[in-house]
Amino acid sequence: MPIYMLSVHHSPDAPPPAPEEMQKAFEQVDAVNTEMQKTGTWVFGGGLYSPEIATVVSRKDGETVMTDGPFAETKEHLGGFWIITAPDLDAALAWAEKASEACMGPVEVRPFQDDTEA
Repeated sequence: MPIYMLSVHHSPDAPPPAPEEMQKAFEQVDAVNTEMQKTGTWVFGGGLYSPEIATVVSRKDGETVMTDGPFAETKEHLGGFWIITAPDLDAALAWAEKASEACMGPVEVRPFQDDTEA
C-alpha cells in the first residue's frame, strides 16, 4: 500500500494562536491521531520544535560542516507531520482534509517514492 507524508506548515510571521485555540488544536489533532491508529492508517506522526534550534549537517569532500538554524530561510516551516498508509492519493487527501481542519492550518500531501519506480 502506498505511503504518504502529510506535513503541517506554519508561518513564523503569523501571530501565535491564543492558548484556548492551541488547546483546541491539540485536542482535534489527538482525535485525528486516534482515528488514524484505529483504522490502521497511522505509521508515525509528531510535532517538531521551531527550526531556529535545528542543526544542519553537510558532508562534502571528506569535510563536515555543522551550522545552527534552519537549512532554508522560508516564509513557512514544517511544524509537524504524519506518515500514513492509504490505498491511493484520494484517500490520503481525505486524511489531509481532516488533519488540516484539526490543526487549523495547511497540510501538504506527498507520496514516498516507490522502490519499483527506479
